[in-house]
Amino acid sequence: MLFIRSLAFNVIFYINLVAFLVFGCFYYVTPRAWSMAALKVWARASLWWLKLIVGTRHEVRGIEHIPHGPAMVAGKHQSFWETFALLPLLDDPAVVLKRELTWIPVFGWFALKFQMLPVDRAAGAGGLKRLIGYANRAIAKNRQILIFPEGTRRAPDAPPDYKPGAAALYLQLGVPCVPFALNSGLYWPRRKFLRYPGTIIVEFLPAIPAGLKRRDYSAQLETAIETATARLVAEGRRKR
Repeated sequence: MLFIRSLAFNVIFYINLVAFLVFGCFYYVTPRAWSMAALKVWARASLWWLKLIVGTRHEVRGIEHIPHGPAMVAGKHQSFWETFALLPLLDDPAVVLKRELTWIPVFGWFALKFQMLPVDRAAGAGGLKRLIGYANRAIAKNRQILIFPEGTRRAPDAPPDYKPGAAALYLQLGVPCVPFALNSGLYWPRRKFLRYPGTIIVEFLPAIPAGLKRRDYSAQLETAIETATARLVAEGRRKR
């Protein structure tokens, strides 16, 4: 049954995605706020299908820590789940993503329409400088910058591997940073076909205030995320 439910969900999930990309072309020409609202509807629909077919629910803790206005939101990246499930939780998210994703026909066009923040990892300091420019423009529009500091999906028990991008953004943007932890990798494993029933927990933690030195910020961010993630993963395993 697990295989059948996973297969059914994956088929419906990607049909739903393609339908949004194709039939939602209207949103290329609407105001960005309308387009973002449609994206959040798609994300909620995907979460509903996941709950209905597989039995995977989600719980959000600490939502009160997210300010209404410009901020960074930085946290763990264990699966594809958080790339869409977090969008409805933020007022106006601007997601840091690989530049190569914007080259994908239709999908990439939407990413540009939503004014997401592409980063060219191969460009080194130049790519980071352009990312900071994009992020500053997003902050000026009172958006929240959503970033995964490790840069790629990592299994729940993988050792941390934080990249310098989040710290560089923090130093340049001058806004608070809200860390978050989750245990999505237990239920939507990276590079795996199966989806598991249970409750994914995402927890937003108290904000790190603006103005810290790089070393202090990086230490606080990693400690907060890793400590809370270990706790949520242990909690998830006890309940499975």
